Amino acid sequence: MGPVLALLSQARGVSSGQAGCDPVALRYPPTSARPRRYPATVKTTDLAKVRNTLWAAADELRANSKLTPGQYRDPVLGLVFLAYAENRFEAVRSEVEAKATARNPATIADYKAKSVLYVPHVSRLSHLVDLPEGNDIGEAVEEAIKAIEVANPELKDILPRGYRRLERSTLIELLRLFAPLPTQLTGDAFGFIYEDFLSNFAAQEGKGGGEYFTPYSIVRLIVEILEPFQGRVLDPACGSGGMFVQCAKFVERHHESATRRLSIFGAEKTDDTVPLAKMNLALHGLSGDIRQANSYYEDPHAAVGAFDYVMANPPFNVDKVKKERLAGDRRFPFGVPRADNANFLWIQEFYAALSAKGRAGFVMANSAGDAGHTEKDIRRQLVESGAVDVMVAISSNFFYTVTLPVTLWFLDKGKVGTPRQDKVLFLDARHLFNQIDRAHRDFGPEQIEFLANVVRLYRGEDVETTDGSQSLLKVNFPDGRYVDVPGLCKVATRAEIETQDWSLNPGRYTGSAAVDDDGEDLTAKIELLYEEFTRLSNEADGLRSTVDAAVQRILDA
Repeated sequence: MGPVLALLSQARGVSSGQAGCDPVALRYPPTSARPRRYPATVKTTDLAKVRNTLWAAADELRANSKLTPGQYRDPVLGLVFLAYAENRFEAVRSEVEAKATARNPATIADYKAKSVLYVPHVSRLSHLVDLPEGNDIGEAVEEAIKAIEVANPELKDILPRGYRRLERSTLIELLRLFAPLPTQLTGDAFGFIYEDFLSNFAAQEGKGGGEYFTPYSIVRLIVEILEPFQGRVLDPACGSGGMFVQCAKFVERHHESATRRLSIFGAEKTDDTVPLAKMNLALHGLSGDIRQANSYYEDPHAAVGAFDYVMANPPFNVDKVKKERLAGDRRFPFGVPRADNANFLWIQEFYAALSAKGRAGFVMANSAGDAGHTEKDIRRQLVESGAVDVMVAISSNFFYTVTLPVTLWFLDKGKVGTPRQDKVLFLDARHLFNQIDRAHRDFGPEQIEFLANVVRLYRGEDVETTDGSQSLLKVNFPDGRYVDVPGLCKVATRAEIETQDWSLNPGRYTGSAAVDDDGEDLTAKIELLYEEFTRLSNEADGLRSTVDAAVQRILDA
């Protein structure tokens, strides 16, 4: 048995007695798979085991190929998409064909009427995996992509290419890996697998991966605090679309239909990332208007005042934005900051996009909470608008792009005119996390639910305890109502924020960290200094590359 098959066979023997799980069979190919390449089955009751097994097998194939994670990512995600499309197609095929006659055969429109993509025979993994040995497999998969796009024009420019670049043996093994899935898994499973692969590829790509993927637990926490029950949702830096997917899951957890309740709009600067978002939506049964655009200069969705919810994880501390192009833009109502830093351009975009009752939740560099000069003036205006609602400090090592801690900002225009108008809830979650490995952390479901419940208590809403946050709630809020908890949370008035020089750094208010004589949060100061050191170091690396290249040109002359 080869190494890939050995990985798949590890799923054998998993107990079939787990409560609440349907058995899932994952087929794998024997070493001499002729004529059918996946007759054997591996049974498991644990979908997580299947997901981990698939990734381990696919990753081993990449490790033994000549491709980088970035080169390998898109073709593999394209195969996951084809498996999903075939699964949905086969689920309704018998019903559609049963209604067909010789005079009125089944058409593509019949499948579209059931919200299913039509998958031509040549585009099915079950066909591709059984092609004769002499066939050009890379060419066959390229033709499969073309054929499904012709049948479904909405897929044009979404599905990846590049299968000819894959080594023949690698592509064959990938087809053997994914071909069984359409008959073995359900539609929801494909969405989980796609998310797993996105996350794992992002981790391998490091900084580049972080540009298109926000860790699941951060997105889930944003969604739980934002509570996007119904309306228009915007992410102007949408990456691979994870914010939208978690919005939909939030709606479905509350027993509603996401497709009926939510309208999705996104913008993404990077051409190669837009298809990832569109595939991600499709794999979760969603659709949306996702456009390629640079959100500093372009406003493809006429966003000002148009959205009920805004969510984003924008790039931090971006410099060299051409501010002369922003003059008079209504998306920056508090003015363009003089500092060569785009953080407060993003923050104003999110604020300006909200309707009169709209809410925003987004990730931001810690430095934005204490930045001075014109950035402080913009922050003051935001606080005075009454829209700043909740600030959450997150510890380091949650992200692939940076190891630094970050802050989650939440705006709520709907609290203007309510008793909460002049108040902001500060939450310090820096000491709450799960340590995944030495370099990575996340939140567990009960921790996410607990933090969201603190916000619900502050807002006067009912708490939720389906994920096991009861014990944390009982310890911190024994009377079942909101109170300030030293080291965890503090509701500060606008007057108190003014005395702190309009700082929105949670550590200044919760009393969770050592405080120096000047009244500032010492930990926060160290974090800000390290963030600035990291930025300057990155700039120095770039300058060194420029100097090295210039010197080399002189030497080569």
